[in-house]
Amino acid sequence: MAHRRGGACVWKRHICEQLKLRDRLQRHAFEEIVQRYNRLLEKSDLRAVLSERYQADKYEVARGHEATAAADGGRGDAPALQQEMADMRIRHQEELTELHKKRGELAQTVIELNNLIQQKDKEIQSNEAKLLEYQQQMADLEGDCRDLNNCLQDLERANQTLKDEYDALQITFSALEEKLRKTTEDNQELVSRWMAEKAQEANRLNAENEKDSRRRQAKLQKELADAAKEPLPVDPDDDIEVLAEDSGKGGGETASERALGRTASKKISQPPPGGLLDSISNIFGRRGANSFGTSPENSQAPSGACVEVRVPSTALHVFEAHDGEVNAVRFGPGSRLLATGGMDRRVKLWELVSGRCEPKGALTGSNAGITSIEFDSAGSYLLAASNDFASRIWTLDDYRLRHTLTGHSGKVLSARFLLDNARIVSGSYDRTLKLWDLRSKVCMKTVFTGSSCNDIVCTEQCVMSGHFDKKVRFWDIRAESNVRELELLGRVTSLDLNHDRTELLACSRDDLLKIVDLRANAVRQTLSAQGFKCGADWTRVTFSPDGNYVAGGSADGTLYIWNVLTGKVDKTLDRNHNSAINAVSWSPSGAYVSSVEKGSKAILWSDM
Repeated sequence: MAHRRGGACVWKRHICEQLKLRDRLQRHAFEEIVQRYNRLLEKSDLRAVLSERYQADKYEVARGHEATAAADGGRGDAPALQQEMADMRIRHQEELTELHKKRGELAQTVIELNNLIQQKDKEIQSNEAKLLEYQQQMADLEGDCRDLNNCLQDLERANQTLKDEYDALQITFSALEEKLRKTTEDNQELVSRWMAEKAQEANRLNAENEKDSRRRQAKLQKELADAAKEPLPVDPDDDIEVLAEDSGKGGGETASERALGRTASKKISQPPPGGLLDSISNIFGRRGANSFGTSPENSQAPSGACVEVRVPSTALHVFEAHDGEVNAVRFGPGSRLLATGGMDRRVKLWELVSGRCEPKGALTGSNAGITSIEFDSAGSYLLAASNDFASRIWTLDDYRLRHTLTGHSGKVLSARFLLDNARIVSGSYDRTLKLWDLRSKVCMKTVFTGSSCNDIVCTEQCVMSGHFDKKVRFWDIRAESNVRELELLGRVTSLDLNHDRTELLACSRDDLLKIVDLRANAVRQTLSAQGFKCGADWTRVTFSPDGNYVAGGSADGTLYIWNVLTGKVDKTLDRNHNSAINAVSWSPSGAYVSSVEKGSKAILWSDM
């Protein structure tokens, strides 16, 4: 029914539009004729009206004359009648003039109304065209709306699918996390059981060795007793003179005593049985006295402060270090080896040859970007922290990955060797410090710091950590306690110690570098520079080997060198870096400085 009504409206509208179109097209041809016809009709009407008035006036005049004649008794007054007729004619002429004037005004009004009708027709045509255009736009918009509704439905279905997948993955993750926790607990239990079994095995071996020693001693005593009962033949080649001399001096030494001495000397020359520590060392590999070997590269490593430090003034070598951002740089103890770490998950080694950094090798195995680098004191091992929640150790003679230390639940932002080179401290974004034993490759201690740890330095029994909450914390390794805290004005990004470990350099996001006297536990000096701005939460600064200078990189790519004695900027190097400097390292020989940036470049500086 609605469809029929809609069809009827359509053909009616069509007929109306056709009639209007015919009216617009044929109206101009007959418009002038219609206007003249209208004028004729108006004149005819006007004459009919005037005729009627004349007739009425004529009758009134006639009746008036008749009445006057009757009143005057038939006297004639021709001049008065003519005067009255003249006045009537004048009055009628004035009325005719007024009617012509009104007709002209009405004709002008008709013309204006016709013009207004034409203007309205044009507006109607324009509005109809706009109406058609708007209807077309409405149809297009309705189509777009339908498409958008379909797309929205598809997105809602996809969103629901992703939500279901996310819920499934969350359940799987929770199950895996629970499995990991149980596996970790089982692993710790197995390690504890293994250690206990090793201890029992060591005790058992010691008991068996002791029993064997007792049996051999009893057998030896029995043999000595039997030998003492039997006479011994004298050999001419035996040490007669020595025996005679001894017998003359000390009252003689029996053959049994000489046999006992020889047997005892043989027994002492044998190596003792291994205990628990030797078993662990055999499993994880033996090391030297400091649990690390030596390297040819570090045979000339300097000890203590260097004799002469050169303040850099020239970029000797500008080179592409990594594919992407470079986060860390460190010189080896011998100053001939340079290591850089970047977001391409590699640690690259460079050899200094004639003022240039020549590529020597790459250390792989990390699953995320490198955040810090550290050499051991002998230069045989390299320690790197990574964004994949782990720290790793490589040997530098064969570039092999030796240890992977996992256990943090966040990015590991710094890792350092302790002075004995057998333990490692790592600081993480998960607000914990962990102490690792390299002999057993297990975490010995975990300390909750309360804030994300950005950098670490170590003395013999103290670990200093810089944190996101603007504090430097001092930890006693033996007591696992926070000895004291020092609060700065910004987030701590970097820590470094001078050569005699009496002063601590701290860099913070308030664009200030502070030197802390560890003996007085107070800030001794504050270094700043106009234009220096700390570019990241992990921007690293460094002491010179003699502790008289400080080097740090700014967010605008400028390298600043401060003189610690004067507290002022000594050098400003600003022409080579194109982005913020992330880290700076000063060679132990004092001759070179290296800086790395958020781009991919590294620069070797010196005064040559």
